Amino acid sequence: MLVANGEEDLMVPIENSRDLARRLPHRELIIYPDAGHWGIFQFNSDFVPTALTFLAR
Repeated sequence: MLVANGEEDLMVPIENSRDLARRLPHRELIIYPDAGHWGIFQFNSDFVPTALTFLAR
């Protein structure tokens, strides 16, 4: 599972994302610096290729 979150996400605190990633097998955790809840959109040029590579495995 790919877990992605913004470092400054107020809706889903970063600690929750780290905890979720720790509990899942075969996971990848991405934390976007200085990003909020919409981090995957703020960093879409990084997220899209990363997600496609992850899904291709």
